[in-house]
Order: sequence, then C-alpha cells, then structure tokens
Amino acid sequence: MRHKLRICILSGTLLLCTNAIIAQNRISSSQNITSKSKTYYLSDTTRYSEATGYGYDFQPTPTKKSKAPFFFSVREPDGDYLVTVRLGSKKKAGCTTVRGESCRLFIMNLPTARKEIIDTSFVINVRSPKINDKESVHLKKRELKKLNWDKKLTLEFNGDAPVCQSITIRPADPSVINVFLCGNSTVVDQDNEPWASWGQMIPSFFDTAVCIANYAESGEAANTFHAAKRFEKALTQMKAGDYVFIQFGHNDQKQKGPGVGAYYSFITSLKVLADEAKTKGAHVVLVTPTQRRSFNTTGHIVDTHGEYPDAMRWMAAKEHLPLIDLNKVTRTLYETLGVEGSKHAFVQYPAGTYPRQNVELKDNTHFNPYGAYQIAKCVAEGIKKVVPELAKHLTLKASYNPAKPDDMKTFHWNNSPFTDMQKPDGN
Repeated sequence: MRHKLRICILSGTLLLCTNAIIAQNRISSSQNITSKSKTYYLSDTTRYSEATGYGYDFQPTPTKKSKAPFFFSVREPDGDYLVTVRLGSKKKAGCTTVRGESCRLFIMNLPTARKEIIDTSFVINVRSPKINDKESVHLKKRELKKLNWDKKLTLEFNGDAPVCQSITIRPADPSVINVFLCGNSTVVDQDNEPWASWGQMIPSFFDTAVCIANYAESGEAANTFHAAKRFEKALTQMKAGDYVFIQFGHNDQKQKGPGVGAYYSFITSLKVLADEAKTKGAHVVLVTPTQRRSFNTTGHIVDTHGEYPDAMRWMAAKEHLPLIDLNKVTRTLYETLGVEGSKHAFVQYPAGTYPRQNVELKDNTHFNPYGAYQIAKCVAEGIKKVVPELAKHLTLKASYNPAKPDDMKTFHWNNSPFTDMQKPDGN
C-alpha cells in the first residue's frame, strides 16, 4: 500500500500529491473482477449517447497532451458496482484524482511515473429516483440535474495530470456492506464547487468490502427526509448487516408548531428511521450535527443547536445505539483552527474567486473541500471507536486528532469544472 506523501514533478512544477489512503491493492479478497465485467478503453473517443450507453460526457474528450479534467459515463441500473481504473501512461507521468457520480471522492492525487501502470478499485452506488411502479423519491428542483439521480454511472478524472487507460465495471459482490448516509447539506454529495461535505469524502477511506450510499440532501430535517421518500428508496437497497448513519439537527431546530421540539418530534422522527432500518437487519449509528462556525469574543465556539445534540445523545443511550459526537469534535477542530484559520474550512471566498462569483461568499455552516475532508476524518475516527467491525475496512489507518488538523497548505484539491454560487438549502 501507498501510505506516504508523494511528490510529483510534472512539467517542471513541484506538486504535492497526498496519497495517504489510496492503494492499488485495496480490493477486497471477496471481489472477483473477471465475472460479468465490462472494460471500456479510453483510447476509444466515443461520446456518451442513449444509443451507445457509454462514452465521454459533460466535458470535451481529452487530447493526448491535455491535463484538463474529463468525465466518462456508462448507463447502469440501480445497484453497487465494483470499478477498477487502470491509471498511468507509458508516455508520461500523471497525478490522478477519481470522483464518481455527484463528486464522491474515491482516489485522491494518485501519482504515476512515466511507464508506471496502477490498477485500483472501489465500489460505487448507483440509483435512480424510482422506488416502484407507483412511487418515486420527491426530488427538489435543484436535484433534477444531480448526477446521483440519473441513470448513469459517471466518473470524473481530475488532478494535476489525469491519466487513465481503461475502466472495468462489474456488479459488486452481494456481500458488500452498504453504509447509508441520512442527513442534510453538511453530509450530502455536493456536485458543485466550492461546496463540499463529509459524506462525499469518506468513500475514499474504505476498501472494496464497503460501499457508501449517500442519501443525504440539503435542507432536510429528519421528518422531511422521510416524507420525501428518501429512506423508502434506501430501504429497497438495504440488507442485513448494512449500516445506517443518521445526522440531523441543523434544519430540525428551525421547525415551529405544536409538538415540535428536540425531545418530541425530532426524537420521534429519528426513532422511525432507526426502527425501519432495523426491520432490514441494518445497524444504526447516530451522528450529532456539526457545529456552525460561531465564535464568541474569547475565541470559543458558541452552541447554536439548542437541545438537539443532547437529544441525540439521549436517544443513543436509551436505544443502545453507537454515537459519533461530531458536535463535540468539530468544536475542537474549529477552535484549534481559530477564528481566522477556520474560515479556510468553510465557503468563505472574496468575490471573483470562482467563475461568475460576483459577491463575497461568507458561509459559516457549509464546508469547502478542505473542511469537509477534515470532518470526514473525524467521522472515520469515530467509526474506529464505536463501530469496530466496520472500522476493519478503513484504509485510513493513521489516527486523526481534531486538535491537530492537517495543514491546509498541504491539502491539494483540483476543482471540478462545475461551480454554483447559490447557497445549499439549509444553514
């Protein structure tokens, strides 16, 4: 395995390629990539169409000398798929990042020397809104263009010099453990820069025995998540031995009316989700909401979620459920970064930083890629402590301490070509 920081020298420029969690042998021994597999060679310049069912998509087909990101899509039905990408080139060095669907991270800054070829694998979840012949997930207008909900498996190849020779796709082994994520905009797969969340970063931390199925959506509370039939859809893919991570609170606390409250409607909604997951034999893990970037005059985080984090802690104890206390650890993370330093973990950018960004962005709830990556590490550390069986499949072995976050100067993220200056729903 490749566990250390690697330096890529590309076009005379010294580029830091973080490769702490990527390995060419991360494939689980239970997976067989030869049965029912289909290989797509990227030397074929076919463009995606309904007729072909595969090909380059969204961005121009890469040329031989291009270092621009490119996308490749394959039409696939709902399910989990084992994907093996053959990275590298006989003619040039490369440094490749691979993301899937709505910008889920799978491979981060993987360097390849000239003539070096590396096969690396991951499992990706594909889904459509359809539940059955009569019912579908109630998608928001902003979701209609999300790659998570179309009928394709889409891969984005990015990085300082992305190089890929082929993509092999086959249905994942039925033994693959699904981890279903239920939450809001701090968890959701964010399609567009500069927004990001921990749910889209954490797939890169697991081997091919695990598949992350992120059903979170911006603006959702526990009850609206259920009412939109998101969980009903998840249940169609859920099986015994899977995991369901539930993180709500940001939007729940803003609800008003009779019977609404942390220990009333909120707990009831959480219990409905937990009980329905248990009927499938899945393991439920509660996750307290991330702190907002809200400092007092002494440089300490001010709690803004009222009783909601405590209500989740109470329910975890009462129902004997494992709890990852992100509310607690993100307080440590933000206070360590400091009042000014923590801005670099959130979507806070002067006007003109991104295309068509005419105003300053000053968001204290939603993360940028660096912030999302740090919080994903907090979640991984929580998994090690309270979900040891699942932790066996983490490829991120090094311990993470939110009081000693990664140096943001060494965090290297290549932006997706898609940007959106509109703030995600919820705050």
